[in-house]
Amino acid sequence: MSLWTMPPEVSAWFLVLAGCLDSRNQARFLALLGGAVFARGRRTVTSWLRAAGIADDFRPAYGLLWTVGRRAAQLAVVVLLRVALPRLAAGQSRLLFALDDTPTKRYGPRVEGAGRHHNPTPGPTDQKFVYGHVWVTLAWLVRHPRWGSIALPLRAGLYVRRKDAAKLPPEYGWAFRTKLTLAAELLHWLALWLRHWGVRLWLAADGAYARREVLRAARREGIVVVSRLRRDAALRDLPGPRPKGRRGRPAVYGRNRIDLAKRAGQRRGWREEEFGLYGRAERLRYKTFLATWRPAGGVIRVVLVRRGGAWAAFFCTEPGASAADVLTAVADRASIEQAFHDLKEVWGAGQQQLRNVWANVGAFHLNLWLHTLVEVWAWNRRGGRLTDRRASPWDDPGRRPSHADRRRALQRESLRQEYRAAGGGRGKARNYRRLARRLLPLVI
Repeated sequence: MSLWTMPPEVSAWFLVLAGCLDSRNQARFLALLGGAVFARGRRTVTSWLRAAGIADDFRPAYGLLWTVGRRAAQLAVVVLLRVALPRLAAGQSRLLFALDDTPTKRYGPRVEGAGRHHNPTPGPTDQKFVYGHVWVTLAWLVRHPRWGSIALPLRAGLYVRRKDAAKLPPEYGWAFRTKLTLAAELLHWLALWLRHWGVRLWLAADGAYARREVLRAARREGIVVVSRLRRDAALRDLPGPRPKGRRGRPAVYGRNRIDLAKRAGQRRGWREEEFGLYGRAERLRYKTFLATWRPAGGVIRVVLVRRGGAWAAFFCTEPGASAADVLTAVADRASIEQAFHDLKEVWGAGQQQLRNVWANVGAFHLNLWLHTLVEVWAWNRRGGRLTDRRASPWDDPGRRPSHADRRRALQRESLRQEYRAAGGGRGKARNYRRLARRLLPLVI
């Protein structure tokens, strides 16, 4: 097998991750990470192995993915605490995370855990369903000083339908869990490892996860949730003061129903303000008020936004939050959708052609962590050093580097390290021939 020479910080991160595995798997794990970085074409595990120079001992590499899937929670802690937070969380009093699910298409009757799911992106063919895996994913949203919000995916839970989970072998120990249960488990995992960091945790969730199970789990863990609010949400006003002399616990919910449509139709109470959303300044009309909502377990901050003749409602479980806090978190949540796109288009998530359910979990997490490591590595580098548009004069030179640009920049930096290593010491010709033999399969 071949171990690619990575930049020093990336090599250190790879070694920290490999240290969580058995010593017999560490060298193979490092080779597999390098192979995933340099893989070309369809990103199957075979392309990873080919780029890593793993030939005769390919079977243990597949077993390694099974091990990574079983230990995904422990390895994700390393990515969060040893790589991302120490470099990007300095001086922050609040960390914003995002929660959403994404499908990866699979084919074949023997793919464990795969099933028929709702397709969130039907496309021009209007495919309402997709066959494959669905991943409930947790990502950290970080504001880059020049490139806006960037999502760093950390951990995912594989949702398997009840009837598909029953088909898995009993020795897997796989229990059926709904998407909401998986989301609650991810929140517990997050709060468990960050409760001593002294920062407030916020979560921007898709409207499908603004349900009682997730909101109550976030409340137990002390996590503030921001999400979209249904127009027919059963909101109540604030409870009045307890009558003097009445005993018992004070009321949590008000008596009067709040109709969001009527509130949005009223002309009074609207304000106009400029917010920094989606990387630009936008002037919006909004209305905000407090209400009580049973799924959230108490008081919430409601923000209504009007654009033209349409309006939308959002909520935050922190009553003292401002409208800017809520709308900024909602806008930043869009970066996880971009991360899903990059995971599938740049890293080929879902293309690994594995049958075992735990191997699929391991392969998907490798894609998540490599995406995050590349973003952290490129964080403080200038855009001109991350892009090489000499072969594309029609491209906009001021465009922010895409994730594919950052991945290619890491590849170029790694190759520079390889050239320097081959040109030092004795046997330069032999070293260059060995490097050429490794590079030719990647370009032919």
